[in-house]
Amino acid sequence: MEIIYEDNHIIAVSKACGEIVQGDKTGDTPLSEQLKEWLKEKYQKPGNAFVGVTHRLDRPVSGAILFAKTSKALSRLNDMFRFGQVKKTYWAMVKNPPPQEEGQLIHWISRNELQNKSYSYDEERPHSKQAVLSYKLIGRTDAYYLLEIHPQTGRHHQIRSQLAKIGCPIKGDLKYGAKRSNPDGGISLHAHSLEFVHPISQTAVRIVAPLPPGYALGQKDAYEIDE
Repeated sequence: MEIIYEDNHIIAVSKACGEIVQGDKTGDTPLSEQLKEWLKEKYQKPGNAFVGVTHRLDRPVSGAILFAKTSKALSRLNDMFRFGQVKKTYWAMVKNPPPQEEGQLIHWISRNELQNKSYSYDEERPHSKQAVLSYKLIGRTDAYYLLEIHPQTGRHHQIRSQLAKIGCPIKGDLKYGAKRSNPDGGISLHAHSLEFVHPISQTAVRIVAPLPPGYALGQKDAYEIDE
């Protein structure tokens, strides 16, 4: 577990693909529980450490994940995520180029619980929710395109579903149309950074997650990237 930011109220971890943020039906140990043990050992706490989950990343996604260390921070961060006061930046490697180098995608998303999959539509449908994101092409190789993405809403599988809808499935994402899986079982979607006002100190915070070892996404030797 790689800690990328910590103070008295919040802590951020660089999540690897395959890890889960919160407990689920698989029974695998989530990052939240790993972090409790790590904090308890680091600070020699006699009781359990407090770790509050503020947001989530899909299991096959890597990147920055933020937790609260106090109940006050948890309550405020939950509101900040709910009201879109945290700027999220993702990097996605896709096989096909987007229709424009920069733009906004607006769809209506319906979630299929049985399939654990979301479907994007151009028009509103029963039980659908609006999903909005902006994207920019920031790099390319002969085979793939690198997009920087800023979601304005937080729908289930939103980035994966919306990119698939425009013919740009994420590399390795078999569920949404990729032709083959990645060797590590993950998908080439990385939660690059989080920017927000600290819930307690009210100072500006920017947390950046390093790329996983051996991960080609965004490396300058593999991509021409506009800084």
